Amino acid sequence: MIKKQKICIIGGSLTGLVTAISLSKLNFEIDLITGNFVNNLKSSRTITVSENNFHFLNKLNISKLLKKEIWICSKMKLYTESESGNFSEIFELNKEGKNENIFYILENSKIMSLMLNKIKKIKSISLKKNKIVSSINNSGLLKSVKFNNNISKYSLVIICTGYNSSLVRNIFNDKMIENLYKEFAVTTIINHKPFRNNIARQIFLDESIFAMLPISKTKTSIVWSLKNFMKEKNNSFLKKRIKIYASKYLKEIKFNSKIEKNDLNLLIRNKYYLNRTLLFGDALHSMHPFIGQSFNMTLRDLICLEKILEEKINLGLDIGSSDVLSEFSDATKSRNFSFSIGSDILKNVLSFKKARNDIFKILNKSNLAKNIIFDVADKGLRF
Repeated sequence: MIKKQKICIIGGSLTGLVTAISLSKLNFEIDLITGNFVNNLKSSRTITVSENNFHFLNKLNISKLLKKEIWICSKMKLYTESESGNFSEIFELNKEGKNENIFYILENSKIMSLMLNKIKKIKSISLKKNKIVSSINNSGLLKSVKFNNNISKYSLVIICTGYNSSLVRNIFNDKMIENLYKEFAVTTIINHKPFRNNIARQIFLDESIFAMLPISKTKTSIVWSLKNFMKEKNNSFLKKRIKIYASKYLKEIKFNSKIEKNDLNLLIRNKYYLNRTLLFGDALHSMHPFIGQSFNMTLRDLICLEKILEEKINLGLDIGSSDVLSEFSDATKSRNFSFSIGSDILKNVLSFKKARNDIFKILNKSNLAKNIIFDVADKGLRF
């Protein structure tokens, strides 16, 4: 009988949790090493999941747990600010009454809580909470990971700690494509008068992009990307502006959660792996949130990784070999690069009001263009 190969997943983010659940279906022992969950479980951030990726979560029996928490979005509308300060609709994508939806919206904190509860019931996953990884070293043919004075050996180490962690910087010091947007995202959740609430709205302002993502009949997530010079504004000012913008579409607004602020950057890694250590999620690619694709890219990568590792384990091969990790890198890198660069170019173009209006005027007249946009957002660029 072939001895089970062991995987170490580092990071208690949404990426780390879903990666552990996905790979637990295969014949592996998994150590999931996490830091403190408190901040993530209190976060007001939300994620959008495409139709295709939603079906993947279904196969993991995650979305069944989330049945009451998932909110379906069947319409998307884009607006631009006019000279008078009003908002003019410039684009609509409508999938209402069809067999597919534009995307599904979930609150980070709720999906993480449900994933944690599921992980605790999976025997092949050993959850190492509140642990700090101090080093990752070679140990013969394996990789040794030291955390809180414990040392364990693994066939494969997957780092899901984000692009800015010291662990990533210490191991992967290669060149990468990076664009510092000099912007930050304001996220919060607001309560409002109940209504159907199935339309995601995005408003292009002169110095920012303001998004309203429905998460229930009475709650909407706000994601507002602003230039860094606005950081000096206090939360009272930000809440006041949010209320002004949102009140054009929502009534009886009250703030449900605190204001969160996160820096926004474009990051594309050149190197995906090194000596049995694989970067994953935001550590590989991070982008502006206006297209809502960062987590969807991670799920598409995970689908690919799961398939490759399943093939190798069935053949009795070493899952941490450079050949295996190179196969994953080759299968995903060009797609991720094209998608990230494409989103960056689109973001820059849409910053100009005239270009933005002209582009969406053309798109509104073409159902083919709308379908292409929907297909790319759902499945990613394919080659």
